[in-house]
Amino acid sequence: MKVKALLALAGVLVLLLVVCAYTVDETEQVVVTRFDKVQRTATEPGLKFKLPIIEKALVFPKNLQEWDGDPGQIPTRDKTYIWVNTFARWKIVDPVVFFKTVGFVNRAQQRLDEIIDPTVRNFITSNRLIEAVRNSNRELDTFEDFGDDSATPTQTEINLEKEKPARFAQVFVGRDKIDTGILEQAKPKLAKFGIELVDVKIKRVNYVEQVRKSVYDRMIAERKQIAQKFRSEGKGEAQKILGEKERELKRIESEAYRTAQEVKGKADAESTRLYAESFGVDPEFYSFVKTLEVYNEALTDNSSIILSTDSEIFKYMKGYEGAPFKTQ
Repeated sequence: MKVKALLALAGVLVLLLVVCAYTVDETEQVVVTRFDKVQRTATEPGLKFKLPIIEKALVFPKNLQEWDGDPGQIPTRDKTYIWVNTFARWKIVDPVVFFKTVGFVNRAQQRLDEIIDPTVRNFITSNRLIEAVRNSNRELDTFEDFGDDSATPTQTEINLEKEKPARFAQVFVGRDKIDTGILEQAKPKLAKFGIELVDVKIKRVNYVEQVRKSVYDRMIAERKQIAQKFRSEGKGEAQKILGEKERELKRIESEAYRTAQEVKGKADAESTRLYAESFGVDPEFYSFVKTLEVYNEALTDNSSIILSTDSEIFKYMKGYEGAPFKTQ
């Protein structure tokens, strides 16, 4: 009987231990309530105890939690409708206040929706579209060169660089400051529920369908304008190269002609010298050869001419007997 009693007592003690004991994880914090009234909290990890039946241990997460807002259509200050998708990270820093005001973790999503969504809408409608999509006035470098840093920019690139300040509106706030403003405005409101809003970011901004086509058309037109400038620059460079080629060709031809004339002049001088020497050696033979050359140039197979042999030019034909005279 004593053994059975001891076993029964041990069983009761084990059951009480199971009912009364609970563990707290590193990522958890516990609020112990008695008849729905908060008695104490347990934020450190380890084995904890509570009264059975009358006390409850409500577990809340201590690590960062996610919040993803529903994408909404919001008009900017310049009356451009855009789709804005926002996300946030939050955590429970006061589990007692959270339990009293929110109750459970699954209800926190609604509280975050009620506070963050209107704040995002307020900041988007108070700023222009460019403030929501850009962070600063940093010039958009369309012609980034990832090669040699010492490369000289073309005239087209220089012209486009000069046009940039006029093509893009100025940014006075920027997307980062909008995110910071949303965080600072929503954070104290959520602190009343025991929630610390750690970060808020605009995840994505997109145009509504009504204006998307016009924006794309404008982007295409700008790219075509840039392409046309490159084509014009290329044609200019081509004409410049052709002009240099023609100038170089004329220079080469001029030098070649001058060289040819010099060679020809030297050849004519040498020929004249040789002719003069030969004329000096045998004047009669020289006169005979030159007369034959005149015959060859002046008379052809079909030439007909009647001249007296008393003419000086035909003096070498006197006394010629034989076939009719023919030139070669």
